[in-house]
Amino acid sequence: MAGEKDSDQEKKGWWRRLWQWPKTKYLLFIPAGGFVMLVAGVILLGSFNYTMEATNSVAFCTSCHEMQAFVYPEYEQSSHFANQSGVRAGCSDCHVPKDWWGKVVRKTQAALVEVPSWLTGKIDTAEKFEAHRRQMAESVWAKMRANNSANCRSCHSYDAMVLSMQDRYAKRRHSKEYREATDKTCIDCHQGITHKLPEPEAVE
Repeated sequence: MAGEKDSDQEKKGWWRRLWQWPKTKYLLFIPAGGFVMLVAGVILLGSFNYTMEATNSVAFCTSCHEMQAFVYPEYEQSSHFANQSGVRAGCSDCHVPKDWWGKVVRKTQAALVEVPSWLTGKIDTAEKFEAHRRQMAESVWAKMRANNSANCRSCHSYDAMVLSMQDRYAKRRHSKEYREATDKTCIDCHQGITHKLPEPEAVE
C-alpha cells in the first residue's frame, strides 16, 4: 500500500512540476510539435507515393476479371508486350501521366469513374465489353490528343528516329514538316497497336 501511495505521489509530483514550469518553457512544444508533424507528413507522403506506384503495376491493372478476360490477352499479343528490342511497355506507360500531379488526377478519375463501372458490372461480359469498346477507346484517344501523345513520346522520340530506316509512308508522317502542316499526333495514326480496334460505326 505504501508503495502505491508513493507511486501516486510521484505521478502527482510530476504533473505539478510540469504545471509549475515557467510559461516560456511551453514554447518548447512548438518545435516538438513541428517535428512530429514533419515526420507524420513524410510517412503519409511516402505511403501515398508507394500506393500510386503499386497501382501502376501491370499486376494491379490486370487483377480484375474484365482486364484478365478481355484486355490482357490483347496486350500479350502486341508489340508493346514482346518485340525484338526486348523493351516492354506496361499499362501505366500508356495510360498514366509521368508527372506527379497528372498521376494524381488520373488516379482520381479512375476512382470516380472506372471503379464504380467495375462495381456495377458495366463491362463484365464479352458482349458488354464490345458494346462499350468504341466509347472507351475514343475516350483514351481524346486524352492522348489533348496532351499531344505525351505518354507515347516518353518512350518514342522524334529526335531519336532514323527516318532513313523507315519506309516512305512512315518517313513522311514522322517528318517535322508533315506534323506541323497537319497538327497530327502519334495516336492519330497509331491506333489499335496494343488493343483491338472497335468495330466500324454503322453507316445509316
